Amino acid sequence: MEHLKKNVRIVPMTHEHLDEVAALERTCFADPWSRNMLAEELDNAMSAYLVALDTEDGSVVGYAGLMVVVDEGYITNVAVRPESRRGGVAGALLDVFVSFAEGNQLAFLTLEVRASNYGAIALYGSRGFRGVGRRTNYYEHPREDAIIMTREFSDAGDEAADGGAAE
Repeated sequence: MEHLKKNVRIVPMTHEHLDEVAALERTCFADPWSRNMLAEELDNAMSAYLVALDTEDGSVVGYAGLMVVVDEGYITNVAVRPESRRGGVAGALLDVFVSFAEGNQLAFLTLEVRASNYGAIALYGSRGFRGVGRRTNYYEHPREDAIIMTREFSDAGDEAADGGAAE
């Protein structure tokens, strides 16, 4: 894991963070999620949202969301304030989700990323995600394809158990 250039604390997102996260959405995305949409996700038992808080002033510098369906993880959002990018914040958020996936024996984590977002593609690649497909014209404003990136997890315990002597 790279050294964080920005000192942050990763915590679960709460209703207290909604105004700052909604503002971050508007800054980072052409089609941002509304404050109400984010609030609904906090009440969704299948979703988990994290915020990266600046340790100096407690402000939200980034956030990420994950939806889990059975043993599948779908990363819904990753956003970092422009002035805090390339400081390890998004990587720290992703690392929590990867650890969660491993600890909860998810089969995979997957996400979509703009085809032109080379920095994000490189970040996801550094965490073991690989391009597995493309969604044509997935994004609007501007219209652009999405690259589907997935990290699969294998359960070594099951494989070892299968290798035992048959009775």
